[in-house]
Amino acid sequence: MFGYIYVNKKDLSDENKKQYQAYYCGLCHVLRRSSGVRGQVLLNYDMTFLIILLTGLYELQNEELKFLCPMHPGRKKLAYVNEASRYAGDMNILLSYNNLIDDWKDDRNYPKHVLSVMLKKDYKRISRKYPRQAKAVEKYMSRLEQLEARKEENIDAVAGLTGEMLGDVFAWKDDIWAEELHCLGFYMGKFIYLMDAYEDLEKDRKKHEYNPFYGLERDNPKDFETLSRLILTSMMSECAKSFERLPVLQHADIIRNILYSGVWSKYEYLQEKKKKRRNPK
Repeated sequence: MFGYIYVNKKDLSDENKKQYQAYYCGLCHVLRRSSGVRGQVLLNYDMTFLIILLTGLYELQNEELKFLCPMHPGRKKLAYVNEASRYAGDMNILLSYNNLIDDWKDDRNYPKHVLSVMLKKDYKRISRKYPRQAKAVEKYMSRLEQLEARKEENIDAVAGLTGEMLGDVFAWKDDIWAEELHCLGFYMGKFIYLMDAYEDLEKDRKKHEYNPFYGLERDNPKDFETLSRLILTSMMSECAKSFERLPVLQHADIIRNILYSGVWSKYEYLQEKKKKRRNPK
């Protein structure tokens, strides 16, 4: 369910591109240091957004690291690491471990099962360190399994589970910003779940698997695309409102790029694929 909170590089300045990449590389560095190569393979851009958001909000100081990357040999890369990077790295493991367990249950994906076994010790360590977040993720996985098993058609109810969980992850500290960060994470979580479901709609139909959009598509065949777009837009609208209420100055341009443009990259890609299928050359 990762891979939707991404930046639109075409609309970023060169300096912002450099900073964004440095935070991404910093997350990779943190994952390797805490969990080894098994942690690095779970690297994703979604948690990079969280790092940049928390860095800007709490005005954190970065440790700048220059290193040689085996994936991009030739010249040294720059990484930014701070307290938010380490937190996001832990949350990356927390979320990924549960996703791996879920994939094993659903598809008997053996490589993912092996990776989950390798991560179990790290997961337990992080769960002790962040019991509130670990409890939220575990409760989410259990409740989501129940709703999907009964083929829940209430889109808001099922997407809201992801929202509540990610809200707890985004609310890093118990302070004055916790409520707004939870609100931002809540709507972003709903968007992620629904984008994932929208992308998988055809695949799920072929495999006869659950998808929350079945009911909307069945009841509104002519207006399905319009309605699904409106639902996704409303999620990101609320997410953006929460961000604008936060006093974030540092990296605000990067965050707005992601919220107003980058998150739609996958949606636009899917529309292009549909257009090509309808009008093949």
